[in-house]
Amino acid sequence: MAEIPKVHKRYRGVMLSPQGWQRLQSAEQISATQQNQGKPYTLEQLSYLTQLSPNTLTKVRRREKLVDFQSLLLYFQAFGLDLSEGDYLTSMQVRNLERTRKSTDWAMQVAPPRGQLPIDSPFYIHRPPLENLCIEEVVQPGSLVRIKAPRQYGKTSLIARTLSEVQQRGFRTAVVNLQGADRQVLGDLDWFLKWFCASAAKSLGLTDRLADQWDPMFGVSYACSEYFENYLLTESDAPLLLVLDELDRLFGYPELATDFFGLLRSWYEQGRYGLENRTIWHKLHIAIIHSTEVWLPLSLNQSPFNVGLLLELPAFTCEQVVTLAQQYQLTAAKEYGHAIFTFLGGNPFLSQIGLFYLAHQKLSLADLPQQATNPDSVFSSYLRRLLKLLEQQELLETMQQVVRSPKGLELPHTKAFRLQGLGLVTFDQRLAFPSCELFRQFFLTLP
Repeated sequence: MAEIPKVHKRYRGVMLSPQGWQRLQSAEQISATQQNQGKPYTLEQLSYLTQLSPNTLTKVRRREKLVDFQSLLLYFQAFGLDLSEGDYLTSMQVRNLERTRKSTDWAMQVAPPRGQLPIDSPFYIHRPPLENLCIEEVVQPGSLVRIKAPRQYGKTSLIARTLSEVQQRGFRTAVVNLQGADRQVLGDLDWFLKWFCASAAKSLGLTDRLADQWDPMFGVSYACSEYFENYLLTESDAPLLLVLDELDRLFGYPELATDFFGLLRSWYEQGRYGLENRTIWHKLHIAIIHSTEVWLPLSLNQSPFNVGLLLELPAFTCEQVVTLAQQYQLTAAKEYGHAIFTFLGGNPFLSQIGLFYLAHQKLSLADLPQQATNPDSVFSSYLRRLLKLLEQQELLETMQQVVRSPKGLELPHTKAFRLQGLGLVTFDQRLAFPSCELFRQFFLTLP
């Protein structure tokens, strides 16, 4: 539980941060569902629950004026939340943020955010409790965390924040992106594992010692384990977080993937339940990032996908899109947020694009549904890339069948997983539906 500052027990000097606001909203929604028949709490009900006046609650929720720490603490405690430092901004932080906004004008940047968002980006939307769960699990000895979500849903931005946090706790970190492995590397297990070890060493700032550390006498998987045990894990007493990004890259190479995934599972087992003389594996913490379900026929005892903690990133809620609209400094943030959510289904990347161009007045709400699929629309480049991917994977016809099936369509598992990994479909039971109105319109217009 957060402590009240000792100098001033009640002082007007804090403001809800975006993270804190989203945590409160989430807790309120859960409580309202359980205790208020699913209806949002009125201001009077919140006042009764928190023992705060309606006027104070309004100030806290508007996030325009500083309030005293005790009020914020009571609000959080009313919904069973601990108040952490990331949940509020001090008066100095608020002043610095205002100066930063004035000097950089976040909402008027030249292009919409793409890829990994900077740690301090105001456009990162917290999805509690995922951030805290990720950090709490990943710091456990011998942990394995799997982060799964469709492409461009914020997986890399989430892990970037996790990396920053564990580095502050004294962890070493290494990130290996499997997209960096070309087809020649992926065609041979020995070559791939050497590439993997060299990539991990480079990410750690270590020299490549494969020439004198690699001994394939007992097999290349054993050699890879020895390289980690005798070199990468022993170079420092600090724990190591190893992040494997874009693991889907291996799904197209089933023989290699089966061996590599079995290796990861063995490392997890040694780190979690290893013998006393192999405690060095407790220092290895693994995070796996992928977009699609694993459709390879893996043995239950050799798969890293049925152990550890799975975190699935959902689409944004309507409230989160409204929060994002506020970050773009849109005056009618609630109206814009609701419209974007309705049309784009909470898709994080598309929501960023839509709100960016609304903020720049290059798009209007009235034009959104009529012009979204035009060749010159703000979504056109994204849709063209998507179309190319579907053609390459022979999934275009399947997606067109989905949008032409108003009652949903049951799909073969592999195709269902791939379309879901691209963020194109959602499921109700086993039936696939387009994940947003934009996709429905776009694929209906194709011949």
